[in-house]
Amino acid sequence: MEVKELDQVVVRFSGDSGDGMQLAGNIFSTVSATVGNGISTFPDYPADIRAPQGSLTGVSGFQVHIGAGKIYTPGDKCDVLVAMNAAALKTQYRYAKPDATVIIDTDSFGPKDLEKAQFKTPDYLGEMGIDPDRVIQCPLTTMVKAALEDSGMDMKAMLKCRNMFALGLVCWLFDRDLNLVANFLKEKFAKKPAIAEANIKVIQAGWDYGHNTHAGTTSVCRVETKVKEPGRYMDITGNKATSYGLIAAAERAGLKLFLGSYPITPATDILHELSKHKSCGVMTVQCEDEISGCASAVGASFAGALAATSTSGPGICLKSEAMNLAVIDELPLVIIDVQRGGPSTGLPTKSEQTDLLQVLYGRNGESPMPVIAALHPADCFYAAFDAAKMALEHLTPVVLLTDAFVANGSGAFKLPASMDDLPAIRPHYVTPEMKGSYTPYFRDPESLVRYWAIPGQEGYTHILGGLEKDGRTGAISTDPENHDEMCRLRAEKVARIPVPDLKVEGDAEDADLLIVGFGSTYGHLFSAMEELRAQGKKVALAQFRYINPLPKNTAEVLKKYKKVVVAEQNLGQLAAYLRSKVDNFVPAQFNQVKGQPFVVSELTNYFNTLI
Repeated sequence: MEVKELDQVVVRFSGDSGDGMQLAGNIFSTVSATVGNGISTFPDYPADIRAPQGSLTGVSGFQVHIGAGKIYTPGDKCDVLVAMNAAALKTQYRYAKPDATVIIDTDSFGPKDLEKAQFKTPDYLGEMGIDPDRVIQCPLTTMVKAALEDSGMDMKAMLKCRNMFALGLVCWLFDRDLNLVANFLKEKFAKKPAIAEANIKVIQAGWDYGHNTHAGTTSVCRVETKVKEPGRYMDITGNKATSYGLIAAAERAGLKLFLGSYPITPATDILHELSKHKSCGVMTVQCEDEISGCASAVGASFAGALAATSTSGPGICLKSEAMNLAVIDELPLVIIDVQRGGPSTGLPTKSEQTDLLQVLYGRNGESPMPVIAALHPADCFYAAFDAAKMALEHLTPVVLLTDAFVANGSGAFKLPASMDDLPAIRPHYVTPEMKGSYTPYFRDPESLVRYWAIPGQEGYTHILGGLEKDGRTGAISTDPENHDEMCRLRAEKVARIPVPDLKVEGDAEDADLLIVGFGSTYGHLFSAMEELRAQGKKVALAQFRYINPLPKNTAEVLKKYKKVVVAEQNLGQLAAYLRSKVDNFVPAQFNQVKGQPFVVSELTNYFNTLI
């Protein structure tokens, strides 16, 4: 059979939230990363905790984009759609390209299934305008039962393997090595070898089905890696990368890592991941609420640990008072905000960039705080490391902004060869010369950073607290002049933190349009820029990773170009912030708050109207 070479392909797995679509997608992306493909994934969870089986609101999706080179987005639409039931086909077909291959389980398209999915006629393909020649109609459930009939498993356990049959079929379609899949399953189910073997058997059955029937196609496809950079790689989610970045920072700083947290979607995985690493000196506490999660981290920081707390937008609201305690005490603290759709509980499983102004200004009093925004899942590792380094070296709380898109999504991550490859972290400790004369707000004259004394160090006794202190003695003070001075010192300390210059990509010297964004929209905006440049347009991109303090060349960059457009997943928060910082800056704006990632084609269509 012909093997067709492709540069890239997008696959979307969809089914009930209990059908294992996230696992199937994760395995396919991991196997792809293992062979060196570039990958980007987008898990699309339903908001319902457990919607009725077969219902439209209970559909769970997982989209993976693999390529021969670097991949920046999960793709606008998919080349292959796996729909495990009628509801999945009904809700997910809009994410498929017009010529996409559709794989369905015909056993899940009975009259009751069609009724739940609100189809009006038995001809569901005709009703949706789908060409039957592009549909692989497989009695998937029947095939799984046949493959496992001698396994001794009960019917419920057998049906849990349906996702593996679909995965096996997709692996055949894209010429994936089943040995890699088998190794993944053996490791995942190491304590349940019978489950691993059953899933491996079903994957092989799915592969055999595609091979023996040619499954509606005349060729299989292969995506070969064009450039292989030596090193160890893994498929990593943003939340896991954030966790590893904190662990690495604690190791480089020679400190214990403490996380005080309260479970909240989509940040909970950070608590789960860090709780597995006690052997690395990690301490985790699941607190009774968001306030105590942050307050416990402030206490751990006072005691000398690298302290962090993780949450999403609603938790940031609740943590704000304890965050301000770290501001006035000038203690190092990493606050991770995995943004989700709001306001209130909003869209818990969806993604937005709507917390920017909250983390910049959403606290009482003058409370300046550095803000860093991760660009993609793998960058979460380095963003968390940089946030911890900044917090420890400048004795300040630092906010790390991610969001559900990068936190749950994944990408290929090249592991550092050794810890020495990472920058050194030097906490701003007291010096021996200060012993006996130390006061808590004595500062370095250049950086304005106070010196960190750990409780128990003889000769460095001091008190910190939520009341304003005298900048010289450390005693409680309500003196107007002192308060004004302390507010200015805290603000100036943050303003003096050195951050890299804003980088401009694309036609940096002569662009007719500069695209501006921040954080997780980087891949979509970069892809849009590249598409426009391929059309012969002069376009550049400036993506903010450091938001407070802003890079020193921000005004120079923003004023250099004829036209500037700020694109963000909110109603204009970054644009408003930049207008307040850069005189006479009036950009065009592209704003969406759909709870979904940008669509590159929509971006290019709008940007074209500006050129």
